[in-house]
Amino acid sequence: MKKHVLVVDDDPDILKVLKANLELYGFETVTSENWTKAKEILKEQLPDLIILDLMLPDGDGVQICRLLKDRHPRIPIIMLTAKDSVSDKVMGFESGADDYIVKPFETLELIARIKVCLKRTMPLDSAIAINNLEVNFSAHTVKLKGKELELTPKEYELLYLFITNRGEVISREFIRKKIWRDSKIYSWSRVIDVHIQHLRHKIEKDPSEPEYILTVPGAGYKFKIEK
Repeated sequence: MKKHVLVVDDDPDILKVLKANLELYGFETVTSENWTKAKEILKEQLPDLIILDLMLPDGDGVQICRLLKDRHPRIPIIMLTAKDSVSDKVMGFESGADDYIVKPFETLELIARIKVCLKRTMPLDSAIAINNLEVNFSAHTVKLKGKELELTPKEYELLYLFITNRGEVISREFIRKKIWRDSKIYSWSRVIDVHIQHLRHKIEKDPSEPEYILTVPGAGYKFKIEK
């Protein structure tokens, strides 16, 4: 099944080139020259990935990215912009962008980045089973030994983040940017640890000896990939 990509950019030439190249590489592509039209497209069908220009005529790309991540945290977003300063890149990532590419760019590089983002993102209709843990992203359910668990929204987001990055060490800073984003929390590192502790108590047989969410000293956490 082809992956669907939504490209939002105010430059008609870039939209034309991107649509042609993305479709050449097998992606179903829909384009929009502004945020207003993009919102209508999103009402009809959610894409697998969004390429978003930082500067749009009817909206700020950073704010739009935050809004999209709040509403659709599973959809990866690649920020596309002519701004290449470190501060602009940091702002883009802190808004929730999964990647950031500067104009002008090479098509092959963009395609590679798209594939990486999609590979790290579980499809919306997918399910995964690891030992006694079953997660169905379509039904939005989590079961342990066949019994459905009640997770808070933040616990579910954490579990989703761990599974989509399974096998990789992820830092607390990465977790903060992806889940809490622009929340004004002073002791966010402690907040993250407490949420993970609560999640472990729900999915682990022995929270003190976790088999799913492992602590990596000095680095963060890792979700085991063994099935």
